[in-house]
Amino acid sequence: MPTTATYDVVGIGNALVDVLSSEPDDFLAGHGLVKGSMTLIDTDTAEALYGAMGAKTEMSGGSAANTLSGVASFGGRAAYIGRVRDDDLGSSFGHDLRSLGVHFSDRQATDGDPTGRCMIVVTPDAQRTMNTYLGASAALGTDDLDLDLVADAHITFLEGYLFDRPEAKEAFRVAADAAHAAGRQVALTLSDSFCVDRHRDDFLDLVAGGVDILFANADEITRLYGVTEFDEAVAAVRADCHLACITRSEEGSVVVTADEVISVAAEPVTDLVDTTGAGDLYAAGFLYGYTQGRPLAECGRLGSVAAAAVIGHLGPRPGLSLAQLVHRA
Repeated sequence: MPTTATYDVVGIGNALVDVLSSEPDDFLAGHGLVKGSMTLIDTDTAEALYGAMGAKTEMSGGSAANTLSGVASFGGRAAYIGRVRDDDLGSSFGHDLRSLGVHFSDRQATDGDPTGRCMIVVTPDAQRTMNTYLGASAALGTDDLDLDLVADAHITFLEGYLFDRPEAKEAFRVAADAAHAAGRQVALTLSDSFCVDRHRDDFLDLVAGGVDILFANADEITRLYGVTEFDEAVAAVRADCHLACITRSEEGSVVVTADEVISVAAEPVTDLVDTTGAGDLYAAGFLYGYTQGRPLAECGRLGSVAAAAVIGHLGPRPGLSLAQLVHRA
């Protein structure tokens, strides 16, 4: 990894405003929602679901944006590329992200769909069910990339959720090529099991040929390789990818390289409130440690610390300084 760069990590993803509410299980059944899934919805469905949700918490979000906010919270240098509209939500998204210390351009789309939003229903078991209206974020393409920014970051972090349109796929490939041409590294998060089902072949091509660091959970990695046993998936990813980080909920995580599999324990959590953002923040902790030259086991521990911090309250961001949290630990 080159020793000089303005940013540690630049992320590319769906720029969304998160709308969260806590609801009973029968709310899911009443609206035909599959617990734990991420479903893409249209404008009419988004408006109906928004109206049915109870007390709401709203904040800037999107998987990669959550990760970059976590990197900044650790004290890392973070930047973000995403597409918003010139509306109130778009302005709020940018203001919020910049207030957290993440570089984000003030460029806004002047036509097309409004700024996207993700409605997250949290049930009493702390599972989150996401219903995403992509809006302006879905139109992200190569014209929205800042390749100078990509070249000036140690790692370019790609969000699997963004992969639903051909223009976004091309943007991923262009960004990955630009990062590698500059001697940088590329990370990808698979984001969601349903996302893996939709894009397995494309993801396999990326992992084998364009990704240096892969983030996934146990279900995502087994689905990616079409196997039922976790160890089979680990063996497969070792052959494909330079480095993989696979989370296993309360069992912690494993960091996989061609030469070793490092087991990382989960951090204790007193109150499990909301699993939203756990994977995003794990990636934040790992990437922060990695770009600071920490040993892989320590990078995994930072990921576990960040994930534990976020699942103890409602919302996808920890709400406290991760740098101070690690210092106290």
